[in-house]
Amino acid sequence: MILIVEDEAALANVLGEYLSHSGYESHIIEDGGRVIDWIKQHSPELVILDLMLPNRDGLDIYRELRTFSEVPVIMATAKVDEIDRLLGLELGADDYVCKPYSPRELVVRVKNILRRVQAKQLQSTQHQALTSVLRIDEAQMKAWVHDKVLSLTPAEFHLLAFFFQHTGQVFSRNQLMDKIYDDDRVVTDRTIDSHIKNLRKKILAIDSESDWIKSVYGVGYRFEIDEIS
Repeated sequence: MILIVEDEAALANVLGEYLSHSGYESHIIEDGGRVIDWIKQHSPELVILDLMLPNRDGLDIYRELRTFSEVPVIMATAKVDEIDRLLGLELGADDYVCKPYSPRELVVRVKNILRRVQAKQLQSTQHQALTSVLRIDEAQMKAWVHDKVLSLTPAEFHLLAFFFQHTGQVFSRNQLMDKIYDDDRVVTDRTIDSHIKNLRKKILAIDSESDWIKSVYGVGYRFEIDEIS
């Protein structure tokens, strides 16, 4: 559900129709005084918030909203210089648009924001799944798979910790060398291959299903969590 907070009925209705054509349900509120209670009761996926509203200012609504919710917010204002002021206040809204705006463009912005939110939620879910089988303590330089300690060299530990922090991303051998060696020693890309081979072997010795480090042909390696059980 997309909440449209807008006192210009014609604009709100047009935007609602565009959202509907794109597969989104929407609800319109014209009175700023009713926004917070409605959000608490219905938990929308995203809020399009006009700043000039009857009975309560949009900025005031936003500030209270952020005390209890991280729902994405697109702020709408009738003044271009207002956006500069809002950015200067670092309020943290997900996007800003100046009226009159294109409903079609705003729907694209809505889609992009919701796509980012969904990706972040998926990453969080995957990370939780990962931490249920893999734990890393960087302060002690220790790692556990299913609560069993991994016996790792410093290079192997730094490599695993880096992969853990960047799950799903692809890195070349040179990039990995730069991350695990902070001195000027001369190493080859085969050194990384050797570390990864040993790291894989140690992880698989504890859990034969945990083949998390994937080779990306012609590029390097990626730490996958999709197949963790």
